Amino acid sequence: MLRIVDLTGETTGDLRRVVPRADVDVDAAMAAVIPVCAAVRDRGVAALREYSAEFDHVVPDHLRVPADALAQADATLDDSLRHAFTESIRRRRQVCREAEVEVSSAPVEVAAGARVSQRILPVGRVGLYVPGGFAPLASSVIMNVVPAQEAGVSSIAVASPPQAEFGGLPHPNILALCHLLGIDEVYAVGGAQAIAMFAYGVEGCDKADSCPRVDMVTGPGNIYVVAAKRYLRGTVGIDAEAGPTEIAILADNTADPRHVAADLMSQAEHDPLAAAVLVTDSTELAHAVEKELAPMVESTVHSERIRASLTSTQSAIVMVRDIDQGLEVVDAYAAEHLEIQTADAAAVAARVHNAGAIFVGPWSPVSLGDYSAGSTHVLPTAGAACHSSGLSVRSFMRAVHVIDYTRDALLECADGVENFALAENLPGHANAITVRRPR
Repeated sequence: MLRIVDLTGETTGDLRRVVPRADVDVDAAMAAVIPVCAAVRDRGVAALREYSAEFDHVVPDHLRVPADALAQADATLDDSLRHAFTESIRRRRQVCREAEVEVSSAPVEVAAGARVSQRILPVGRVGLYVPGGFAPLASSVIMNVVPAQEAGVSSIAVASPPQAEFGGLPHPNILALCHLLGIDEVYAVGGAQAIAMFAYGVEGCDKADSCPRVDMVTGPGNIYVVAAKRYLRGTVGIDAEAGPTEIAILADNTADPRHVAADLMSQAEHDPLAAAVLVTDSTELAHAVEKELAPMVESTVHSERIRASLTSTQSAIVMVRDIDQGLEVVDAYAAEHLEIQTADAAAVAARVHNAGAIFVGPWSPVSLGDYSAGSTHVLPTAGAACHSSGLSVRSFMRAVHVIDYTRDALLECADGVENFALAENLPGHANAITVRRPR
C-alpha cells in the first residue's frame, strides 16, 4: 500500500528534495479566495449569508450562535464525553500555565541611567477558527481557546461552519466545548469567508449578525482557509499557514508493527492529502507494517479516504542505512508529528532538531497529542517545523521593549548616535539627539 523510497545509498545532497511531500498549491486557491474576501469586506453580512448557502448549503438564522444554543449543547452533552473534554482542558491548561507562560524580564541597565526592559502583552482580540469538514474538530476549540485564555487575551471569538443537520449551527460538540470554556461569542461561519469576517469585521442590522474585527486569527482549515490567511496577512495577524496533516515515524526492529501501522493510519484518516511516512532501517519491520495495514484499513469506516492518503506520493516507507541516517531524514522532513519508536527512544528523540511535536516511545502515539496529552495539536506542517513552533501561550503574546534613559545617559552616548545617523545619511535622526544637548 505504501510506496518504498530507498535512501540507503544516499550520501550527499539536500534530503528535503527527496522526502515525500504533498503537492499543495496555495497560490492556485487564491484565485477563488480573493473574490470571497473582497465580497465580505464590501458587502459584509449579505455576502456571508450567500456563501453559507453556496458552500455550507444552509443559512443560519443569525451569524452569531445564540447563548441558549451554547447552553443547550452543554446540557445535552454525553457524560463520558464531558469527562473527556474537561480532562483534556485540564491537562492543556496545566501545560500552558507551567511550561509555556513567559514572564516579563527584569530591566537591563546598559549604562548608568540607561535601562531597557521588556513587557509581555497579550493580543487584544483574537478570532479562532475551528474546521467542520471531514470531521468536526472539537478538539481544536481546546487547542486554540485555552492558550489564548492563559495568555490573557481579553476578547475571544470562535467561528465554525454551519451544519445543515444541526439547523445551521456548528456541531453541538463544538458549541458545548465553547460553553465549558466560557466562550459566548461563537459564529456559524466557515471557510475563507470566516477568516475575512474576522479580518475586516462586519456590521449587521441585528447585533447577532455583527462581528467586530480581530487583531489575530488562528486555527487550522482547508486550503481555502489557508489561502485566505495568506491573502489577509498584514490586515490581520495569523498563526501559520497550516497544510495537510502529516506524521513521520522513525522506527527500528524493536517497534511493534501493529502500533506503527495504527499510527500511520490514524493521521491518514484526516484527509486524502494527509501524509504518513515511516522511516526505518529494518526491512522486516517495513514488511510487517505493510501486512498489518491492509486489514486495518479495510475494516475502518474511512477506508477510502485512508487508502487515498497512503497510496499517494506524500506517503511512503523510507528505507535508511541506520538510525543516524534516519535522524538526518526526519530532520530534513521536519514533520508536524514525529514519533520515535526505537531502542532507547528518549535518547534518539533528544537528537531531533526539526519537528512540530515529538512523541517518544510506544506509549506516546500522536492520537494522544491530538486530544489529551496536554500538548498543542496546532503544529507547523509542510516542513515549516524547521523554523516555526506550534500554537502556544506565546503565540498570543507580544514583546514590547520599554526604553527609559535619563538625560545624562542620553548625553553619554549622544556622539555615537549622531555619528551613526549621519553615516546612514539621516541627519534628521541625528538632530533629534542634537536638540537635546545643553545650549
